[in-house]
Amino acid sequence: MTATPRQMHLAAFFFPPGAHFAGWRLPEAAADSDMNFKHYLDITLAAERGKMDAVFFQDSNASAQSEAIARRDPVRARHPRAVVLEPLMVLPALAAYTKRIGLIATQTTTYNEPYQVARHFATLDHISGGRAGWNLVTTQSEDEAGNFGYDKHVEHALRYERANEFYDVVCGLWDSWDGDAFVRNKESGIYFDPAKARLIRHEGKFFRVRGPLNIARCPQGRPVVAQAGSSPVGRDLAARSADMVFTAQVDKSRSRSFIDDLKSRAGQYNRAPAHIKVLPGFIPIIGQTVQEAQDKFGEMQDLISDDMALASLKRHAGGVDLTAFPIDGPLPPLGQSNSAKGRQELLIEMGRSGMSIRELGRYFCAGSGHRIVVGTPRSIADDMEEWFTHGAADGFTLFFPYAPGPAHSFVDGVVPELQRRGLFRREYTGATLRDHLGVPTPQRQDD
Repeated sequence: MTATPRQMHLAAFFFPPGAHFAGWRLPEAAADSDMNFKHYLDITLAAERGKMDAVFFQDSNASAQSEAIARRDPVRARHPRAVVLEPLMVLPALAAYTKRIGLIATQTTTYNEPYQVARHFATLDHISGGRAGWNLVTTQSEDEAGNFGYDKHVEHALRYERANEFYDVVCGLWDSWDGDAFVRNKESGIYFDPAKARLIRHEGKFFRVRGPLNIARCPQGRPVVAQAGSSPVGRDLAARSADMVFTAQVDKSRSRSFIDDLKSRAGQYNRAPAHIKVLPGFIPIIGQTVQEAQDKFGEMQDLISDDMALASLKRHAGGVDLTAFPIDGPLPPLGQSNSAKGRQELLIEMGRSGMSIRELGRYFCAGSGHRIVVGTPRSIADDMEEWFTHGAADGFTLFFPYAPGPAHSFVDGVVPELQRRGLFRREYTGATLRDHLGVPTPQRQDD
């Protein structure tokens, strides 16, 4: 029997109004794509036309520009991402217009309750016919704390301890009902079989939840779980919980090492490494010629001021004031971060490669530290193929610099190139997000 050739997975990431801090300023860009549903729909339909696995929503319970507003800071006011639509309101609307593409939204375990999260994603899975995914995060943004009655952001270790218990409760609630529990027999009057339902009766350090969930078992058993932790505790959580892992990697060897380390942890949770798909962030800047792509990228980079570049690094500096150091000098030692530890480690690694503070800031403005590849559809496909065939990626989470044009350029240019090489599907072969990813439904916790 001939084995099916391995194919990559692709997810389109919504980072409105674009992954590049200045992309929204280009004449052809839709500057209102953060608030205008038609642009979300346009990109989602393009991604489905391109047979991508999913669209993937970043989210936060705070404005990324809270500090700028508090200080009336004109520099930070030039940064986008001050507002964004709530993804769990947007995704059901997108589900009504689509048939196959997966629908993934971010919801934090730090500033939410597990019953609500379980209910929201179970509902989305039913509405979409089995296409829902939950991006489980512990929250990078320290600004969220003030919106939930906290004086400061919850400590990193405690956030992950809570996240592990949160995940257990959510999965227990998703498993409240067997798939055939609801007989709805009109003759006998029996609506459901109580032997096929269970209370979870969870009592832990953070939560007390009785259950059951008041939603029937999901079409795909459980919604897909995505996770993005890169610190040691984050990798453990991903190895335990995630079907799909989103990560920032800019070096092929380091990305392969990350994947090998993450998947080596799967065994201790009785999981198969192949059932965890790792999709590093990837920002394609596409032109019909290399020069055209370089010119487009240069046009966006020219719109980034030094003040903006420094501001983009502030969250990852661990309290160190980078404005006190020469901007063309090396990155100084940073303080310990209580935000995204993995992203701070990436910044430090890039600094060690010889990049100056200015260069680092401009790079982070261009895509929050994710890998940027500038070229033609063919050369971008070459790059993706190299990472994929060398085990540095199971696929890619695609960031587009602005909306809506680059998403269409990728679908119309790069996707056919990948299909011709046999690296990506020409048609969907399944109906659910689990089908697209090739990951099974986990066993119930009481099995």
